[in-house]
Amino acid sequence: MSVAVCVFVLTLSTLNGVVSGVLSSPTNVQLTSRDLNLVLSWDPPAEAPSGLIYTTEFRSLVTDYSPGCVNITTFQCELSNFNISCYGTYIAKVRALLGEDASAWVESKDIMLDRDTLISPPSVSLLPIGQTLEVSIKDPEFKICSLRNVYSIVSYKITYWKEGQEEQERIHNDYQQDRVILDDLDPLTKYCVQVQLITLTNPTESSGVLCERTGDTKNSPVVAAVIACAVIAVAVAVTVPAVVKWKSISHFIWPKVSLPRHFEKSLQATPESSVCLIMQPTEEIAPLSIVTVEESSHEGTKESCYCKQLNGTVGNNCLHPAC
Repeated sequence: MSVAVCVFVLTLSTLNGVVSGVLSSPTNVQLTSRDLNLVLSWDPPAEAPSGLIYTTEFRSLVTDYSPGCVNITTFQCELSNFNISCYGTYIAKVRALLGEDASAWVESKDIMLDRDTLISPPSVSLLPIGQTLEVSIKDPEFKICSLRNVYSIVSYKITYWKEGQEEQERIHNDYQQDRVILDDLDPLTKYCVQVQLITLTNPTESSGVLCERTGDTKNSPVVAAVIACAVIAVAVAVTVPAVVKWKSISHFIWPKVSLPRHFEKSLQATPESSVCLIMQPTEEIAPLSIVTVEESSHEGTKESCYCKQLNGTVGNNCLHPAC
């Protein structure tokens, strides 16, 4: 009887995956997803000894188990870091380790990412424009892929109300437009707004409540913007023709003045008046001496001296000692 009990215990231990020892397995093992991430989490075993570490593995419906986080001391593993698909269905498991002892593997339930992931609330801001409110919406950031690539049918549920009164809802189906104008509002009234992103299957969360007061229609920034645009248009309409016709306009404002023809000729002609000639500066010019040497086989050497003035006359009254 005792032999049969021992065999039963050993068989049960093998089926449970216990390699050695009597370590208890982790509890509450589950896969969760938020914004297309994939996280395996668990609770430590009851009365867990100190120094306990954990190892995880995961797989899809069409693959075998692959290693996840190995020898970690925390109680969760970010499986999004291990090359997963946005459209995959996954299962994961974990076991505890202490030295050479290991607990049995504990497997999670499967999860389909694009169907089961929890979508965070969008980022929302309000801008009062006269008697309206502009609601700006920004998509939540996903761990892998993007919201617009994974989900083709998405809408925003915008809930707004006067402060202290009942809520009103507006469904915004134009998902490509990230700004929505809330009109038909009362001027100088405080409104509160909350936005939730809606898909066909996924659970989603609503944004926080934002409140803003509408403006006065008479002092609407839209009116000011229209006036500014009109002023700019008039300025452009005046400036462009002025630049194009600048040459003609400049000739009209500053006409080109020319002297009479007889004045130009008189200014360009050489002065012949004696007064003008007397006023011209004079300069004393020294004579230029040219000495030539003639050679003769019978009479010896004869030197001649000529003086040539700058006016072209030649004479013998040179200042050269040889003359």
